[in-house]
Amino acid sequence: MANVTLFDQTGKQAGEVVLNDAIFGIEPNQAVVFDVIISQRASLRQGTHAVKNRSAVSGGGRKPWRQKGTGRARQGSIRSP
Repeated sequence: MANVTLFDQTGKQAGEVVLNDAIFGIEPNQAVVFDVIISQRASLRQGTHAVKNRSAVSGGGRKPWRQKGTGRARQGSIRSP
């Protein structure tokens, strides 16, 4: 069992805490620590990215080809996803 010194808010020693070796006496898994750090930093980002929708992209006022007879799929606009 590991002993850790406990300090109060003023910085004076307030006692000791005994830590269980089954939890605190193991080697950390570096891959898991790395993944947690990456996810924590990703959640702190502002996230103000934007994607253009159908009305914001350029082109596409008319029908690209006629409805029947071309052998291609129906298409209403060049901007459709």
